[in-house]
Amino acid sequence: MSALKGALNGVRVLDASRVLAGPFAGQILSDLGAEVLKVEEPSQGDETRGWGPPFAPDGASAYFLSCNRGKRGIALDLKTPAGRGVLVELAKKADIVLENFRTASAAKLGLTPKDLLAANPQLIVASISGYGKSGKFADDAGYDFVVQGLSGLMAMTGPREGIPHKAGVAMADVVTGLYTATAALAALHARKTSGHGYAIDIALLDCAVASMVNVAQAYLTTGQAPRRQGNAHLQIVPYELFAAKDGWLVLAVGNDAQWRRFCDVAGRADLAADPRYAKNQGRVAARDALVPEIGRTIATRGVAAWVHDLKAAQVPAGPVWDFTELFASPLARERRLKISVKKADGTPVELVRSPLVDDLAAALAPPKLGEHTAAALKDWLGYDAAKVATLKKDGAW
Repeated sequence: MSALKGALNGVRVLDASRVLAGPFAGQILSDLGAEVLKVEEPSQGDETRGWGPPFAPDGASAYFLSCNRGKRGIALDLKTPAGRGVLVELAKKADIVLENFRTASAAKLGLTPKDLLAANPQLIVASISGYGKSGKFADDAGYDFVVQGLSGLMAMTGPREGIPHKAGVAMADVVTGLYTATAALAALHARKTSGHGYAIDIALLDCAVASMVNVAQAYLTTGQAPRRQGNAHLQIVPYELFAAKDGWLVLAVGNDAQWRRFCDVAGRADLAADPRYAKNQGRVAARDALVPEIGRTIATRGVAAWVHDLKAAQVPAGPVWDFTELFASPLARERRLKISVKKADGTPVELVRSPLVDDLAAALAPPKLGEHTAAALKDWLGYDAAKVATLKKDGAW
């Protein structure tokens, strides 16, 4: 992973997006070494600044901290000609722009991908929306929760006999952020050959449906909507949550050899010898009879004993941890799942580490609203103090 540190040095990203999908994409690019400038409206900034509790001692919300590491912050009022003018000038100096403007709003402001590419023909413009930049749904607001409902994600999440559930995090937004960063990097590579920029249209719905992988494909293959399985797997048995003697055990038997080894550990030679269960297809067909049998066996021992013996037998299994248990674990320490970065005043901020880069100790802490406005305008555009003062007087922020 350390080989990726600084991989995007010299790449400039203008992050004019809000909330999660776009900012998450921008944070990925920053982790890889890009210089990312986050643009926010000046009165309250990104909505996620107020999404709490919890809040850090300086008032920053945990939500905002989670997706804005490594960026410098600039405030611009895009409702004013001066603010829009500065954004366009910054876009001329950028390699990538991330934006999630409503389609009609972007057209009204003169900040559509077409407008930005006219200002900088080599620009990569990654536009994030709920349902794409064209069509009858183009101007509908894109909200993760709504998209989870539309995409099949909620239909497949939750108890088998209960109500649909959303994922525990804004999964449609997170997946869209990953797709957006990937698409932006692909376009950046293509630009080396083509010599021109690209407008990328990324929709939350598209990304959420794509993330349903085998479950969505099961419907397309059969024409039958799969049934929600709770903590079980649609196509693998046993691959679910079981109640052990003192807690919850995740058992993930992924193939027939693992099934036989599980039976050995469990002392269930009868199950191993039963021809109905020898192959995964048979175990899926007979899950209603088989799973209760497994459950009764799992309930006889504690989680730690099961994990120890199953690990020794190379059968995937584990406990269910909350974040206190996770971050206190040797696994979290070994993988450095949390990092500490410093704010401008030297105060440390603990954040979740990027899985792409080992060491981000020198990364910028998520910015205060407009924290780097003057410095960024000087660095990107060469504006001196007098020019900055004039822009502020003209309502740029």
